[in-house]
Amino acid sequence: MTDLPKGGLPEGDLPEGKPKHVKAEVMSFALIGVAGLFVDMGALWVALNPLGLDKHSAGFFSYFVAATFTWWMNRQFTFTGASRRGAIRQWAKFLAANAVGGVVNLATYNLIVWLDAPAFAVTLLPWLPALWPYGAKGAGSLAGMGFNFVLSKMLVFGHKVPGA
Repeated sequence: MTDLPKGGLPEGDLPEGKPKHVKAEVMSFALIGVAGLFVDMGALWVALNPLGLDKHSAGFFSYFVAATFTWWMNRQFTFTGASRRGAIRQWAKFLAANAVGGVVNLATYNLIVWLDAPAFAVTLLPWLPALWPYGAKGAGSLAGMGFNFVLSKMLVFGHKVPGA
């Protein structure tokens, strides 16, 4: 059994019986996404508190910061077989390709923020409104992740997705 090159196959479909690198890429993408969620929440806190932005502007600001972080990390660790040239162009492609997942992410976040914490829950958990935007960030990130993986793999880092 031969090993696959680091970062998976640069072009083409998977050879028969070799789906391991896709699983590794998905796992790496997901772990970086979790780290990106923490970056997103940290940037959200900065936007809400020291910068004093409203919840919706803060959500957009933090998404942009987190998307930049996840692009860099995926470039370094997930899709290592991709070209290292043209970083700014690749970053712009990443933001554009992930706009679909970003729309899903931001729409989910804004919907949950708009709905606000339920009154009955606030009565039981008076600290809930302060944490509500952060829970909304988590929900938005999960909602957009699947779109972002497929589009990043296919359009940004130049790999084909099996069966696509």
